[in-house]
Amino acid sequence: MPTFPFTAIVAQDEMKLALLIAAVDPSVGGVLVFGDRGTGKSTAIRALAALLPSMKAVPGCPYACDPASPPQACPHCAKNPRPKKNVQVPVPVVDLPLGATEDRVVGALDLERALSLGEKAFEPGLLAKANRGFLYIDEVNLLEDHLVDLLLDVAASGVNTVEREGLSLRHPAKFVLVGSGNPEEGELRPQLLDRFGLACEVATPTEIKTRIDVVRRRDAYERDPDAFCAAHAKSEKALQKKLTSARELLPSVDVPDAALESAARLCLALGTDGLRGELTLMRTARALAAFEGASTVTDEHLKRIAPSALRHRLRRNPLDESGSTARVTRAVAEVFPG
Repeated sequence: MPTFPFTAIVAQDEMKLALLIAAVDPSVGGVLVFGDRGTGKSTAIRALAALLPSMKAVPGCPYACDPASPPQACPHCAKNPRPKKNVQVPVPVVDLPLGATEDRVVGALDLERALSLGEKAFEPGLLAKANRGFLYIDEVNLLEDHLVDLLLDVAASGVNTVEREGLSLRHPAKFVLVGSGNPEEGELRPQLLDRFGLACEVATPTEIKTRIDVVRRRDAYERDPDAFCAAHAKSEKALQKKLTSARELLPSVDVPDAALESAARLCLALGTDGLRGELTLMRTARALAAFEGASTVTDEHLKRIAPSALRHRLRRNPLDESGSTARVTRAVAEVFPG
């Protein structure tokens, strides 16, 4: 069955924009989507996979290395001469199941080759498959602690180190971390929460018209998925073209000192820890500007993306009972008057 089209998803605009921004600039740091069950979180993330333009890769490399990257960074490319011709491959979007073992995630010894040939060979895991792509964790707040620790190390370094049965190996593992979950089922560890560049809140639609539209589209898709996807093929292609253009424009987008000052004022007003808030605001606003075809970041870009970039970075204030989103909205109104 074909994937539900990204452009056919009703409402949930903040979530969709955050995912598109992460696709434009992976350095934003990933996307966390928290909210009610049945609000399209998994659908949107999987729909993004079908939308992403293909990428150049080294033929035969199990890590889909970029031909422009140094061969020494990859154990396969370091041993084998790189072919003159490259291949186009889909951007990987890999699911990390909650019950996955550590060996399945990081990789393990290839037992078949070890038993039949007596050779120690590495069998790549999910982190290898996700290199240069997206690693998706549904119910991320229920992930086991040892896997959280492992992901934190790899996400920070971009390298996966495997030591198994006398086998020692390092391979590239740079990916955009995407997580979804229901806050009623538990909170996320602060260390992992801080790794996400953007955090979105999704809720069940309350407007009758929106709810009807969601049900009608889902029913049409399940009745005839091919016809439904064909009806949205033009809009999907247009959005894919827009993503490609945004990636090309991104390096030339200017972030003036005035925008950086506004970002710093906003983070100071909210009392965010460290400087990761400013960095994320800058990168996210720049990606948003590129996505919309603008050459310069403005206060409008910062205002629109501030809730997603900052709501999960606030300290708890026992004297302020309002939620994090309300606090960011209030601070935006103070820093950007008018």
